[in-house]
Amino acid sequence: MKKLLWAFFLISFSVFSYAKDLPDFTELVEKQGPAVVNVSITQTVNHEEMLPQIPNLPEGDPFFDFFRRFHPPHGEIPREFESKSQGSGFIVSADGYILTNAHVVDGADEVTVRLTDKREFKAKVIGADRRTDVALIKINAAGLPKVVIGNPSQLKVGEWVAAIGSPFGFENSVTAGIVSAKGRSLPQENYVPFIQTDAAINPGNSGGPLFNLRGEVVGINSQIYSRTGGYMGVAFAIPIDVAMDVADQLRIHGKISRGWLGVMIQEVTRELAESFGLKKSEGALIAGVETGGPADKGGLAPSDVVLKFDGKPVGNASELPLLVGATKPGKQVEVQVWRKGSVRNLALTVGEAPTEKVAQRPGKMESAAGRLGLGLNDLSEAQKKELQIPHGVVVVEVQGSAARAGVRRGDVITAVNNSDVKSVEQFNQILAGYKAGQNIALLVRRGERALFIPFKMR
Repeated sequence: MKKLLWAFFLISFSVFSYAKDLPDFTELVEKQGPAVVNVSITQTVNHEEMLPQIPNLPEGDPFFDFFRRFHPPHGEIPREFESKSQGSGFIVSADGYILTNAHVVDGADEVTVRLTDKREFKAKVIGADRRTDVALIKINAAGLPKVVIGNPSQLKVGEWVAAIGSPFGFENSVTAGIVSAKGRSLPQENYVPFIQTDAAINPGNSGGPLFNLRGEVVGINSQIYSRTGGYMGVAFAIPIDVAMDVADQLRIHGKISRGWLGVMIQEVTRELAESFGLKKSEGALIAGVETGGPADKGGLAPSDVVLKFDGKPVGNASELPLLVGATKPGKQVEVQVWRKGSVRNLALTVGEAPTEKVAQRPGKMESAAGRLGLGLNDLSEAQKKELQIPHGVVVVEVQGSAARAGVRRGDVITAVNNSDVKSVEQFNQILAGYKAGQNIALLVRRGERALFIPFKMR
């Protein structure tokens, strides 16, 4: 009996000690929670534009019945209707500037911000940057609570973090987890070294803050990795220093200015390192140089391996776009490369990346395809020539609903319904015109064959 009591005491003491060591988020939520807001948007949608258009097919063709089934006769449905969606945001200045995700306010006709004290304001979209998924909006108010901005570079893997937002519309929900990794590079996202966490993030959390235990914002919750559309333990946040730089440029200049080299790069594998005589797999391999671009003028050439850029080491290929994008256009930098068995230093002037005009109504988010399980790349001119097709995008990653529909890695998508696909950006713009549950057909080139793949939007 004494042994049982002693064992019970040890177990109870261990549980108590473990619980005592767990973080307490109550003070953080109490102090910082009022600066977190709900962001809802209203958008007028043309129903006819959202419906798949019937291609010019004969009545006996099986795809004619497919398109006719999902295209109601003209006049049976209203031409336009209002679409509403929600996200999160947080106040960064007492005079009403708010940070959120670009995809939260994407295409909004009206943006409404609701505070924790139930006050509501109509917000103006100052600007949005699709490449980082950061948007800056403004409400007409003063004396507002604001967050404390932290330093993501001091964040450690394994450190506790908390997220506040509106998952599924449940406002001011708090979730917690740890930092799973830093500096994550995601497909088609070249300018953000994402913070990966296992804090529960769901639809509606987008645009909300990620806090460290000191109550400082270290990131903006932006994306999740999921096979179901909901939380599966892997979420990604934009580092707050990246977001604040974008916000400052939008507020002061109304546009984003990024450095540009004009190169195509790839990872240096162990096999490539050996073939080039490198002692270890590091740097960014130059696979192509744009004629007349900054890299071409500075002497960079295909097969060069960039080891340092402006004095900063390049550990892998994903780091180079971050370093270049963060460099002020017009700055002269030194680039250290490995060329034909030796190190060489080149001096070049960084150019300015071609940017879309930042408007009040930004275009559709580039991650639309990613949410359906598709990772895409634009076709190069060489690929178009080899396949003998004028346009298309190639599938480099497929999972989730896209995989279940029958899309395969290596497929080239040339059209959605009767709309030609000429770039990844355009493909995402087309997809953004359809809502969940609608059926579309992807025209796919697979080897020598061309086929339509019916696809239900998620």
